[in-house]
Amino acid sequence: MTIQIKSPGKPAEIDADAFLPTESGNFRIRVTVDDNGLEHCLVYTGDLTGENPPLIRIHSECLTGDAFGSLKCDCGPQLRASMERIQQEGHGAVVYLRQEGRGIGLNSKIKAYALQDCGYDTLDANLALGLPADGRTYGIAARMLKEAGVRKVRIMTNNPLKIQGLKDNGIEVVNRISHISGISVENLDYLKTKRERMGHILELE
Repeated sequence: MTIQIKSPGKPAEIDADAFLPTESGNFRIRVTVDDNGLEHCLVYTGDLTGENPPLIRIHSECLTGDAFGSLKCDCGPQLRASMERIQQEGHGAVVYLRQEGRGIGLNSKIKAYALQDCGYDTLDANLALGLPADGRTYGIAARMLKEAGVRKVRIMTNNPLKIQGLKDNGIEVVNRISHISGISVENLDYLKTKRERMGHILELE
């Protein structure tokens, strides 16, 4: 994605790719716009195209967890832990996808939260609203990685669907790294539901 800068001098084309210093270390951030106009981010550091496949995390947007520190989920701690681990590795990326609430959107997610307050688990709450348990897709993540020159990855995930989604879209996954963080009393049932009903690979005991 490029933008035109109008100035008294010569116009310049600027890529939507800039330096991003964070509490976890220094990154760059690149924006990709999908066919629906949603803006997704690749937050990366180091050489992604070297012989050693980069360490990546595919992270779906979670406003409540990422920004507000909600304890209903483990999203915020997972995001921060992945950025810190990538910095330790020296090269890698977080693919940040605008797929709030496992793809159902923020308003529907909060409605699902209300049902969870009444005793529904995270899967049945979505289904009770007539929505998919998980409506996310990963073609755009594969596209973003390919645009960065990446063809092989090591991925931090507990969700086999992310691995399959990358494979289906031409990215080779050479290794899966377990990524468990942020377990609390408030989200333990949520995590157990992901493990027992949604096929996530989670060692919680």
